[in-house]
Amino acid sequence: MYPDVVDLRRFYTQPLGRVARRLIGHQIRGVWPNVSGMTLAGFGYATPYLQPFLGEATRVVALMPAQQGVVRWPNDEAGLTSLADETHFPLPDESVDRLILVHSVENSDALQGLLRQVWRVLAPGGRVIIVVPNRAGFWARRDKTPFGHGRPYTRTQLTAMLKGAMLSPTLWRTSLYVPPIEIRPFIRSAVAWERLGHLAGQRFAGVLLVEAAKQVYAMPPPLAVEKEVRRRLAPVSVRGVVATQNVTECVQSGTMQKITPNISSKRPLVP
Repeated sequence: MYPDVVDLRRFYTQPLGRVARRLIGHQIRGVWPNVSGMTLAGFGYATPYLQPFLGEATRVVALMPAQQGVVRWPNDEAGLTSLADETHFPLPDESVDRLILVHSVENSDALQGLLRQVWRVLAPGGRVIIVVPNRAGFWARRDKTPFGHGRPYTRTQLTAMLKGAMLSPTLWRTSLYVPPIEIRPFIRSAVAWERLGHLAGQRFAGVLLVEAAKQVYAMPPPLAVEKEVRRRLAPVSVRGVVATQNVTECVQSGTMQKITPNISSKRPLVP
């Protein structure tokens, strides 16, 4: 079940939400340092992480699930958000170069259909970054943040999920080691917590980030005709004569060879 869009927007205006946006956004930007000339999209509540790419990517669009609701974004420009069904994105096939899923996978009611849409809209060579709560992290255990809702994941579970959706993991990142407590000393030391967490083994990160690539498989070859098809036609009378035909016809590769009838000399028809 998706959180309400009003609650999500409120979270990212609070100190803890601003910390999450800065730390997770730093990881995403490190994976995609340059998106010039690309089409970038997000699904879920991805607008805090799409913001830095405005003005760099050729196109940016934020899709928000109907169960969550939609808000206008950006506030001072033409709207770039759209309400979307998680099983039917309003985008053409192979139209997106980079896609971000945040606050979506862990809340989806139709995960298989959602991942199918991800595969469909990604262009050949396209990449998707999925951000989900870490099952071993503290953020998944505190429901006062959006990362405390839905199903948390382990790396093994994410790998299996992507494999079933014909997506190959290419890069892993972690973030949000600071405890999800709105106390000023913790908020101010968030960057130090992040550095310490990466040095300590990354197990207790608040979120997991995985970049995945679209797998494209070759279509099977068309079925070949394996054997000849022979047909024998009966004699046909034509204007008082007998039309006899050596009627062996071969059908190969789906094409019938036309054989010209051999009309015999005139002779009476046998009653």
